[in-house]
Amino acid sequence: MSSMLTRLRRLPTVQVTLAIALLVLGFVVAAQVAGEKPRSQYTTQERAPLIDSALRLQSAQEALKGQIVDLRRRIGDLEAENPGAADSLRQLYADLEAARLAAGLIPISGPGLAFRLEDGGAGGGVDAIVSAQDVRFLVQQLWLAGAEGISVNGERLAGTSAVIDIGGSILVNSAYLAPPYEIRAVGPADLYDRLRGSVAFIGFVQGRIERSGISLTVAVRDAIDLPAYAGTINLRYAAPAPSSAP
Repeated sequence: MSSMLTRLRRLPTVQVTLAIALLVLGFVVAAQVAGEKPRSQYTTQERAPLIDSALRLQSAQEALKGQIVDLRRRIGDLEAENPGAADSLRQLYADLEAARLAAGLIPISGPGLAFRLEDGGAGGGVDAIVSAQDVRFLVQQLWLAGAEGISVNGERLAGTSAVIDIGGSILVNSAYLAPPYEIRAVGPADLYDRLRGSVAFIGFVQGRIERSGISLTVAVRDAIDLPAYAGTINLRYAAPAPSSAP
């Protein structure tokens, strides 16, 4: 034993280190070879159910495609039996789109106006503060002038929207909005000319804006984006409209 230790001590340090590294590497290779077979078996066992699932999904997809083709063929047959059906369907979609637009359920973009209402100076007192009534009046005048969509500080107005005073802010669509208030409207190209032709609007500017010191600015823009109405609409009364189709 002592002679073996003596021989090991005489070996160079590099050879000893190399021998230890080779020994460790041998253990690693042996362990990897021993574990390769179970891993291969496990992978094979797991792939079979996945392949079966993929084949079933592909078969279901092909069946659905066949149903779509069959339904399209049946629609074509029905339209051929009643040539006016396609026109009625297009009219129905047009009416539905118009109803969504009127309800503010779809975003719109187009030419329009951007108003900005700001409180007056501190010396103006309560009258110099923009109220919900001021916003409601301007919104009403825009509707009467032919606006197709209106928003207040990014809140799209619908037929059920209310503009209410809440302390120093206003409530629109359950959202608390703080001044200044930006009222945007999309409408016909002559929307501003129609608005200026309104006696009520002129009286509002001269009697309310100029006397109270409230700031009102307007910009005519080629493109204004209005978001869709984000609230909920509850139907209380509804009845089917008479159809003109035979």
